[in-house]
Order: sequence, then C-alpha cells, then structure tokens
Amino acid sequence: MDQVSAWLHEKNPGLDGPIGVDEDLIEARLIDSMDFLEFIDLLEEISGDSIDLQEVTIDDFRTLARVQERFLGSDGRAEVPAG
Repeated sequence: MDQVSAWLHEKNPGLDGPIGVDEDLIEARLIDSMDFLEFIDLLEEISGDSIDLQEVTIDDFRTLARVQERFLGSDGRAEVPAG
C-alpha cells in the first residue's frame, strides 16, 4: 500500500499526514476522473493483474481498505493464487 499512498500524496501535494484506510478517496477528491485510469494502471502494475472494468464497481476504489481487499494482498501486494 506504500506505492498507492505515495501516488495519492503525489497527486495531492497539499495533503498532510497519512490517509485513513476507511477515508473515502473519491468524496475527499483524492482521486478524480482525470486520474482514475492512471490509478487503475498503478494497481495493475503493483498487482501484476489486469483489472477488467466490467467486473468492478466504483466502490472497489473508494477506500484504501477496499482497494487492498479487492486488488492487493494483506501485505499490500498482489495475492498469489494457491495452486
């Protein structure tokens, strides 16, 4: 999650302190429509998986907790499927 947090701080230079895991990133305007595709690209790079926009909802990107749960493992990186 460090890369995600760093990206959000880079996009929002006036942001002080850490971002709460349950803070609404969209309502707080930390991610806007112009940055959304770049945010998805970042998550794909970190996770190593493609994100099919037909299989996700805006709520999957709303908080850091949900981003981690939906796209990244518990350590902030992509989960490796068992098998």
